[in-house]
Amino acid sequence: MSSYQRGPFFAGLLIALILLAFLVIPVVQVIYVAFQDPASGALTLVNFSDFFRSSLFQESFFNSFYVAAMSVVVATIIALPLAYFTSRFNFTGAAIIQTLGFIPLIMPPFVGAVAMLLLFGENGSVNLLLDEHLGFTIPFMEGLNGVIFVQSIHYFPFILINLSAALNNVDRSMEESAQNLGASGMRLFRRIVFPLAMPGYVAGAALVFLKVFDDLGTPLLLNVNTMLAPQAYLRISSIGISDPMGYVISVILVVFSLFALWTSMLALKGKDYSTLQKGGGGMLKRELRGGQKIAAYALILLILLLVLSPHIGLTLLSFGTVWSYSPLPDAYTLDHYRMVFGSAREYITNTLLYAGLAASFDVILATAIAYIVYRTGMKGRKWLDYIATASLAVPGVVLGIGYLRTYNDFNVPFLDKPLASWWVIIVVALTIRRLPYALRACVAALQQVSVMLEEAAQNLGATRSRTLWRAVVPLMSGGMIAGFVTSFATASVELSATIMLVSQESDAPLAFGIYEFMQSASGRGAGAALGMIAVVIVGLGTYFSHRVIERSHKLRTAERQIAEEVT
Repeated sequence: MSSYQRGPFFAGLLIALILLAFLVIPVVQVIYVAFQDPASGALTLVNFSDFFRSSLFQESFFNSFYVAAMSVVVATIIALPLAYFTSRFNFTGAAIIQTLGFIPLIMPPFVGAVAMLLLFGENGSVNLLLDEHLGFTIPFMEGLNGVIFVQSIHYFPFILINLSAALNNVDRSMEESAQNLGASGMRLFRRIVFPLAMPGYVAGAALVFLKVFDDLGTPLLLNVNTMLAPQAYLRISSIGISDPMGYVISVILVVFSLFALWTSMLALKGKDYSTLQKGGGGMLKRELRGGQKIAAYALILLILLLVLSPHIGLTLLSFGTVWSYSPLPDAYTLDHYRMVFGSAREYITNTLLYAGLAASFDVILATAIAYIVYRTGMKGRKWLDYIATASLAVPGVVLGIGYLRTYNDFNVPFLDKPLASWWVIIVVALTIRRLPYALRACVAALQQVSVMLEEAAQNLGATRSRTLWRAVVPLMSGGMIAGFVTSFATASVELSATIMLVSQESDAPLAFGIYEFMQSASGRGAGAALGMIAVVIVGLGTYFSHRVIERSHKLRTAERQIAEEVT
């Protein structure tokens, strides 16, 4: 092996060992224990048989599938009008409407769950007003309805983003041809426009299904325990890591995550959605008449008010003194924020440390994987990409259970404590969970760096490592920063994995602190204040990520213009 190949080989080997130790082995361990007889240790299907014979687990299985499927339906009902109106019609403020539609993503669903209870619960603001003025109430937040409602409002932007992009890329000539043949209105949309946008819709719907099916925090905070993810957590946390049912549920969660991805690909298989012209041109824009414009704006404002209600409720709760059996809090105070920045400051500092380390490791690993996969001829290099991306299909609760099972008996040298009880394991979990986000950003950045630049540097005498550090990495910096910010922002509010791995209060991150505070009525104000801090962290991260991407795009455009002028 030449010195030219030795560096990438050892880097790839080290990354493969990290992924093996902290992703593959824990997941394989979970699968193995699910098929293992607790008494004899022999392989068996008895655990799965027990699972499907239990009425509790049957109900949990059905509920998880039902909630995920209905969340897709409700999210579609919310996203479709926003995407269609802003893409079809000349709308004043279309950009603002789209931006406000994306805001729910910056608030983790479990953070806004309690605020939604106070607004839409049995004794929430909306139902109190309905009962007082109209004499009836609506069970928005009753049982599974509440989980569906909260999850739909939080995750509908996945459909909105993908569907809007698809509608803006629809081949205009196909729409014109359909109109010439007499199609119009709903028939045109149902038979031509929506089918052409189907790839974008399916991509968004699959993401919503995956996220809802695997979510742990929202059902727990709404006290809905008859779902798969809460059952997996409760079995392990209450009975212990030797209970086989927690592992069986984990396997089913992973299988259904993969099943959702496979189904989304199957839905598009064998169908042609290609356009006949570059970019497609988008749908024909139309003007709305007076009455139509008023009705469209009224509908959009109603939807936006609905999807922004968790933020409104959380803000009121964080400043409110007492909010119970009344449409609004009795009074307002800053005491909750004083408490958070006083006694609960450790949650914030832990989060900044854990998320900062995880995002840094993600960028390092992602940059190395991207370079090895797309700039070397090393055998098996694509498996690094496949395995790193596969963590998207592994729910956080499954990864947490896998770490507990694998590393609970592995003592850290010099500390004499299990690795599963050391705060570093939380950083590792966040790193593995958010690695795909950084990887996609770094891959996109590297693909925009011409190989000719590297070849030119090496022709001038630069070594491969010097070329990498002095030429490639600086040119990738925009994507690397975007990957860091995305990983940092999302890791800051990760609950599913961290709730399994926090062994002592002093090690707890922000998401765990919010969950703990929200367990009691007296702690909800402080929990809401922590939630607002989480929203600010994620919001700032999202903003800076967009600024970095926009700046990189402008620089690349300017460089291309200069190059064209020179030539």
